[in-house]
Amino acid sequence: MHEKINRLLTELDSLTAKNAGEVEALRVGWLGKKGSITLLFEEFRQVGAEEKRQFGPQINRLKQAAVEKINALRESMESAGGHKPSFDATLPGEPAPLGARHPLSIVRSEIIDIFKTLGYTVAEGPEVEDDYHVFGALNFPPEHPARDMQDTFFVTAGDNPVLLRTHTSSVQVREMERRKPPIRIICPGRVFRNEAISARAHCIFHQVEGLYIDENVSFADMKQSILYFAREFFGAGVQIRLRPSYFPFTEPSAEVDVSCNICRGEGCNVCKHTGWLEIMGCGMVDPNVLEASGIDSKKYTGFAFGMGIERIAMLKWHVRDLRHYFENDIRFLQQFATA
Repeated sequence: MHEKINRLLTELDSLTAKNAGEVEALRVGWLGKKGSITLLFEEFRQVGAEEKRQFGPQINRLKQAAVEKINALRESMESAGGHKPSFDATLPGEPAPLGARHPLSIVRSEIIDIFKTLGYTVAEGPEVEDDYHVFGALNFPPEHPARDMQDTFFVTAGDNPVLLRTHTSSVQVREMERRKPPIRIICPGRVFRNEAISARAHCIFHQVEGLYIDENVSFADMKQSILYFAREFFGAGVQIRLRPSYFPFTEPSAEVDVSCNICRGEGCNVCKHTGWLEIMGCGMVDPNVLEASGIDSKKYTGFAFGMGIERIAMLKWHVRDLRHYFENDIRFLQQFATA
């Protein structure tokens, strides 16, 4: 064993390396699980007690010398440039991946831009509202189903409870209270309804509502404005139709359909083979709503309309499940990076 220790010491003195890889190979060859010194320790366990007292200190000195030699070679490589860092700081950096606008933001901006060309300005209001501005001022009677807990998220109770707004019409009320006609606004924003989440419905969604009040505003003005929007957004060849409907805050009221932009009105699964797709509700502002906000209904008339941004985006890109808009799945969102 004495000769083996001396031979290893001699070999250790003559060790050299050209790069960091060779230094690592030497470390494994000498100090690894099957290295020369590890095998020597295994052999040492088999000798008698007298030999252990004689060779134990020598083997420990050999191991210490090996550690110092390998560390010295490693430091030599680093100082000489033999060890390269994991990256080259002089190289240009890799470009960070850029995000993109959300599809709902894209559609919202398109809708706003179209109505701005007609002279509309953007108005915004609080998402947490009181009952009066969401329902009372809009001609909702106390027993109206929309006040039921199944539809509305109430925050507080009382004579004028606080709730999460169910539509952005509350913004229209606040604008009518603080401004005098003419009023021409659009009100984009997030709204909340206590509904089951599915491919066609969600408890959170986005609306754009519009309001125009002035002297001599007619139903024909409303129809022409909506037709202009539909053709700007869906294409010049699109047609619209108005179906009689009911809303507490407008009279007369209508639902607006556009000719299906997928089948060109021929009928398909998307339009349920009718050739038409519903996009919004509209109507002439009820005189009671004008009077509640301090506007003379004898002098002024107006119209209002409202559409769901998710619905418009679904029609624009043929998205069949609106839950995709809220799940932040990058695979889905990347499809709209160039939109």
